[in-house]
Amino acid sequence: MKEFLEGSLAVAEIVKRCKPGVISAYPITPQTHIVEELANFVAEGELAAQVVNVESEHSAASVVLGASATGVRAYTATSSQGLFYMQEVVFNIAGMRLPVVMTCANRAVSAPINIWNDQQDSVSLRDSGWIQLFAEDLQETVDLHLMAFRIAEDKSMMVPVMVCMDGFSLTHGIETVDIPAQEQVDKFLPSYKPLYKLDVENPMTLGPLVDPEYYMEARYALQQTLNSALDLIPKVAGEFAKIVGRKYNGLVEGYHLEDAEKVIVAMGAVCGTVKEAIDEFRAKGKKIGLLKIVSYRPFPAQQIYDLLKDVSKVAVLDRALSLGSYAPLAAEVKAAFFGKKKQPQVISSFIVGLGGRDITKGSIREMLRLLTTKELNCEFIDLKPELVKEQYE
Repeated sequence: MKEFLEGSLAVAEIVKRCKPGVISAYPITPQTHIVEELANFVAEGELAAQVVNVESEHSAASVVLGASATGVRAYTATSSQGLFYMQEVVFNIAGMRLPVVMTCANRAVSAPINIWNDQQDSVSLRDSGWIQLFAEDLQETVDLHLMAFRIAEDKSMMVPVMVCMDGFSLTHGIETVDIPAQEQVDKFLPSYKPLYKLDVENPMTLGPLVDPEYYMEARYALQQTLNSALDLIPKVAGEFAKIVGRKYNGLVEGYHLEDAEKVIVAMGAVCGTVKEAIDEFRAKGKKIGLLKIVSYRPFPAQQIYDLLKDVSKVAVLDRALSLGSYAPLAAEVKAAFFGKKKQPQVISSFIVGLGGRDITKGSIREMLRLLTTKELNCEFIDLKPELVKEQYE
């Protein structure tokens, strides 16, 4: 069913069709509209779920942890500092192998205070044990949420999934979206039947104290499971295509890669702008391509290597920082080529769009202008030199 919807409301619509039993979140810009709409669905009898109002994001994460531990499909959403407030519980959810689904409405983190979009929040929690999927547009956002529940609850996984959508660009953007019908959702996503749960009739322990003799094995098992998701995610995407009709790989997506001499690597809503810029370059005979990263965790290093090994020059676009080190996405893309004989001449790193700074086609042109035979590390695009000078001199 095609509807002209705000992004947050589109997410609420697909989550409703996934039939979570417990929803808990704490309001924070720009994710609030999602859970507000879900609460409306529950109040109007359109969704049989319990919405738990809490006093903080830490409590919201604790509620969905508890719900999932007792065998209930659970959902939450947050952003920025709210995700950081959840951090302790976020690690626990993954470590306890609970298939919670969360929407992260990507937003810059403090300080200074900023409510606009970049990807620092979810990228900063990349090591928490959650699968992280990044959406380019509202249609992909909707479809990734449906696939997220299926991936998380697969008996070979039982791990949480975070669907990342750029704040405001997607949460408040309005597009025509094809929401899968309830019959399609039910066929693709069956009722949740957990492998294990807290049950007084069949007692068990979740999240116990583990000494050094077993802790390392538990973390290794989680690592191996996430690695195996590199096989599961495309499989689930293929099953989604058969039922819903839209095709995804789930890990990466190429755009004009077949003959590209220069390729931009990016993830999230900025990929739409990059594609427009590439179309203009192509019209002028310039062979530019895009490699869009959908799955940031698990990181599809082999797929990236296979698609870029014959490319001459690569520009990696990051909307986050690892302060004092290399840009996060760029560092991992470079690592995918470490020790390999075939690799690009140059893999340069560009920081763009922090704190909601506009990323224009001009920004993309500037990146490609700087993409020379000299490798660049963390080049800041559209930085205002006069402001930096005033602050530090």
